[in-house]
Amino acid sequence: MDAKRLGIYLNDHLAGSVGGIELAVRTETENRGNPVGRYLAVFIPELRHEQSVLESVIQTMELKEDPLKKRGAWLTEKLARLKLNGSWVRYSPLSRLVELEGLCLATEGRLSLWRTLARLSAKDTRLAGYDFESLIARGESQQQALQHLRARAADVAFADEPVPFGTIEPVIANL
Repeated sequence: MDAKRLGIYLNDHLAGSVGGIELAVRTETENRGNPVGRYLAVFIPELRHEQSVLESVIQTMELKEDPLKKRGAWLTEKLARLKLNGSWVRYSPLSRLVELEGLCLATEGRLSLWRTLARLSAKDTRLAGYDFESLIARGESQQQALQHLRARAADVAFADEPVPFGTIEPVIANL
């Protein structure tokens, strides 16, 4: 296994986790009291746990974290907030939709990471102590919930009349 390429790969995902957590925190803050905020309040600690697992994998594989990539991801997430969302001074329904789409994409990336590490664990015993299958299962569940919320956010963002997020009927139960 090429340690240099693995280090780059894992550090890219670690940087992505920094940006993803920042995005999730911002989205949760702007959506407190609605289904998005309630879901993200549970999701954010899961993301932090997964980030710590990734940091542990990096240590286990005797690789170094790249602090520049992590700082760059943090800054990029902050700059991405400047995007035009149809409202200069406040959060808009389009902001929620775009942020949920970003979280869906990030979750797909995490799923790819865990699937790749699961494959590598068959070749490298240092990875045998990690339960990548449970991380994959959790990621799939997260993806389903985020896609559901994203669809609801699209309904609100493109409604003919302004509609509070919580008034759109849920497509699946328990969200």
